[in-house]
Amino acid sequence: MADYTEMDWDTPIDDKPAWESLPAGDYDFTIDRFDRAWFDGSEKIKPCKKAVIYFNVTAPDGTEAQIRENFYLTKKLQQKISQLFISVGLMKEGEERYIPEWNKLPGLTGRAKITLDADKENPEKKYNHFNKFYPKENRQFSSEGGF
Repeated sequence: MADYTEMDWDTPIDDKPAWESLPAGDYDFTIDRFDRAWFDGSEKIKPCKKAVIYFNVTAPDGTEAQIRENFYLTKKLQQKISQLFISVGLMKEGEERYIPEWNKLPGLTGRAKITLDADKENPEKKYNHFNKFYPKENRQFSSEGGF
């Protein structure tokens, strides 16, 4: 995951990217943290509140990445928010009224389809994004106490 080790004023530095990109695919994730923020607006989205969520993801080969994803609090984009809450088990599929419990997100796990998309301004740079969140599986317990 991201290395937040404190540096001193004379600690040597380098210019390597602070992140690892993962190949597109389906991955398990753990939510590290989230920040409440403000979006100033764009051509497509009006100014609104946004949640910035940091996901920790580990690929099968052991590559670790932290992916930051924005969730805009606007009616048009609320399905992405509901998919997130369904994927971590806080909301049920088809639930018509759910008040998001943002503070419960850190530490929760889920599964999602992650893409590797080119930066709009510099196509040589590629970043991971969450394309789809999968619903949390209902675990069935056997009479022997296992899954």
